[in-house]
Amino acid sequence: MGASRSASVAIAALLAGWAGHALPLRAQVATEVTSTAPSAPDPVAQTDAIAPAAQPMPQDAPARPEAGAPKAEAPPSTTETTVAAPPAPAPTDPLAAAVAARLADPAPLLPRVTTKDREAMQAFYALGAFKPVWVQDGAFTPAAKAAAARLARAGEDGLDPSAYPVPVLSTTKPSEADVAAADIKISAAVALYARDARGGRINLANLSRLITPTLDLPAADVVLGRIASAGPGAGDLLQRYNPSQPGYLALKARLNRNEAPVAEAAALRLPDGPVLKLGMRDPRVPLLRNYFSLETRTAGTLDAPPGEPDAYDAEVAAAVKAFQRRRGLPATGNLTAPTVAALAAPETAPRREESDGTLLVNMERWRWLPADLGRDYVLVNIPEFRLRVVRDGRQRDETRVIVGKTESPTPIFSGLMDHAVVNPSWNVPPSILKNEFLPALARDPGYAARRGYEVVYRNGNISVRQPPGERNALGFIKFMFPNNHAVYLHDTPNRSLFSASQRALSHGCVRVDDPFRFADSVLPAEWPSERLKKMIGKGERTIRLNEKLPVHLAYFTATTDEFGGYRTLPDLYGHDARMKAALGLPGGAAAVAKLPPEPKRKPVRIARPALDPLRATASRAPAEAYADPNPWFPRETRQSRGWW
Repeated sequence: MGASRSASVAIAALLAGWAGHALPLRAQVATEVTSTAPSAPDPVAQTDAIAPAAQPMPQDAPARPEAGAPKAEAPPSTTETTVAAPPAPAPTDPLAAAVAARLADPAPLLPRVTTKDREAMQAFYALGAFKPVWVQDGAFTPAAKAAAARLARAGEDGLDPSAYPVPVLSTTKPSEADVAAADIKISAAVALYARDARGGRINLANLSRLITPTLDLPAADVVLGRIASAGPGAGDLLQRYNPSQPGYLALKARLNRNEAPVAEAAALRLPDGPVLKLGMRDPRVPLLRNYFSLETRTAGTLDAPPGEPDAYDAEVAAAVKAFQRRRGLPATGNLTAPTVAALAAPETAPRREESDGTLLVNMERWRWLPADLGRDYVLVNIPEFRLRVVRDGRQRDETRVIVGKTESPTPIFSGLMDHAVVNPSWNVPPSILKNEFLPALARDPGYAARRGYEVVYRNGNISVRQPPGERNALGFIKFMFPNNHAVYLHDTPNRSLFSASQRALSHGCVRVDDPFRFADSVLPAEWPSERLKKMIGKGERTIRLNEKLPVHLAYFTATTDEFGGYRTLPDLYGHDARMKAALGLPGGAAAVAKLPPEPKRKPVRIARPALDPLRATASRAPAEAYADPNPWFPRETRQSRGWW
């Protein structure tokens, strides 16, 4: 959230008396935030204007106080003591007091609900004077029922329904503590679902230091403000936090087609009623018996008479328990609210098989990409060794690429291309310099001169530069999208490698086949390939793009084509196995155990060569250019961590 925690508490204190307008106030705050953020399209308002495959997910922004609200002052200096705002007064209403007490209780709300999420929930409830938002008059609101139904069907989007349990209310009049606990637990489940739908399930740093997408994780208070005020449409609005890209939707459709046939009817809508447990009687039980094809009543025995048709006996409880397992619900055997919601929905949740794991991890990777890829972008699918250029929402070009070797993988992230360089020079990256170039230079002081490199020794440091030319490792042009990995797209002097089917050969950068055709697709119209080719050999030249172009380096091992064909690709870097293990999918842990560890950098001690050869400049010396360091004969055993 934008404000400090103490400022949030102060705002909550000012608003604590607005109990009668609790939910409208929350909805108003969420609406105002959306209207003031131009990059946050309203998912409901734009439903009719946007095609289903391109609907944006709700963009969230932290709630802000109204213009007239007091602002927290920044401390005048770091030496002064910051005085915390006074705590909000305790609610006088017993139900609100119970909600405030449960939020203050340090007991976990749900697994994986973070401290930040919890503080955002506290701020959300404080805006409404701690009134419940999902329970009214002892029963769930329409928004609560719709959200619960979506949570029960989380498996349709490859999520785990058991991660979002919906509580049940007591069959008798629930106590204030019961209502507070149930209300807050629904809030926690809804907030967690929205975060998971945007890619928050896995700690990506634990997968690899080379997986660094910028995730758009929604704030819990904004999610709750949107969903709780949506009424019967809460479930659909919650579902929109999942990706809406055609590639994701195709994988989702295939996942749900993989379900095994089921014998139950499509849906069963039960009347409202209490939670049913073993031994209870209820007029809904005969409907359950008919739905699960059970006998009208339990047969009698020598020790017991026949059961009653409305008795919730062991046979009915067992059928309900099996249904709960199938739908990913807590298998208690009790007829709970989530179970009733699941019974009312067609049974489309697939039965997870080990083969579904590849689908699930690739669906998860769509969550790493921006919700809106843009009408113009470049997408590199690393395991496919392919690059695609999209302009005005249509694919304009497709070409082959060379990506990083298994010991120097191409990273996964999104960036913005802002310029290209014609006739680039190549400054050898420190990792390649240390691990490959300097050892060769120590063995042979004339190594650089014979290969046309400029070597400079200054203040105890060595730098190596390859001037522009046809032998330059970057070829005639490179395309830059600044990033922390120092990778980019570029030409190469050895284009014969593009004929190989397996093209994981670089130190991490992406080499592009036919770079001038690619330039026609991404550079401004005043820089056609014919003009670029006339510049070859005339010195280094930087060309700025009129608008920055998104570049997505992605890793999809399961894809579909425009004709609906499904294709799987090799797990080049072992990311599938690591993700399956992180998500608890079958086969993940065993596959990870077989993966080699990520290579570590090892210090290399280099003897200082003679001074004169180090200062030599021999750009005209006849020698072969190299790029890995020799692109014609890549060395399989080298383990360099450099990028180019």
